Amino acid sequence: MSRPLFYVPAGALDGVEPGGVVTVEGAEGRHAVTVRRLAPGEGVDLSDGAGSRAVGTVATAEGSSLGVAVETVSHEEAPRFRLVLVQALAKGDRDELAAEMATELGVDAIIPWQAERSIVRWKGERAGKALAKWRSVVLAAAKQARRARVPEVEEAHDGAQLTRRIAQARLAVVLHEEATEPLSVVLDRLAGDAGADPRTGEERGEVLFIVGPEGGISPSELERFTTAGACLALLGPHVLRSSTAGPAALALAGDRLGRWGGRDGRGT
Repeated sequence: MSRPLFYVPAGALDGVEPGGVVTVEGAEGRHAVTVRRLAPGEGVDLSDGAGSRAVGTVATAEGSSLGVAVETVSHEEAPRFRLVLVQALAKGDRDELAAEMATELGVDAIIPWQAERSIVRWKGERAGKALAKWRSVVLAAAKQARRARVPEVEEAHDGAQLTRRIAQARLAVVLHEEATEPLSVVLDRLAGDAGADPRTGEERGEVLFIVGPEGGISPSELERFTTAGACLALLGPHVLRSSTAGPAALALAGDRLGRWGGRDGRGT
């Protein structure tokens, strides 16, 4: 059985060494003590959500406070390429499902996208509540997957914002049924490019996977994105739902970029 993981505030693991004790309080501590009913001696992992992980055993469990005796502390370095899912807003819970699965499959960040053909619209108070829900879904998925890094869920982008982001990315891929080049070929080319980005000189970079809404990406959006530098890629012979296209692309990227070769998810 996997050891449960609990998140602590940023900086809580800074300077912690084996033999020390870290206290988990608040909602996480309450969940550990009153819901999971953890007892002294049981193994747990702690993470700050930014790459640091402490492995230890429960020393105390009282009220809503969990004391963990630390055995080892490690830090997972960020991978070379930052994988970002740009997910168009979709009806029902399909967009949230995509964010959840993407988190389990190793995405580094998620951008909600207000596409021209999105039926769902984030406006006013609803926008804040919807963004909070996405972040809650991603946090829960990261915890379930026992990730030391929690993906960032950014503010929603419109077409103009996304076009600017594409222009700055190391690679931007629009997953499109009319593409002719397989995504696997695009990713293999990226993996084989060991040099720096000729535009920025940076060896690291951001890779965007852009998924449209149920009605598809409009021709005007597609033209703007490709003009800004995006390429079109084909996932496979079948047309996938908006909730599955992004996770499928990330699964392939995890393999092609070497992220699935070890437990910590590092690689290119």
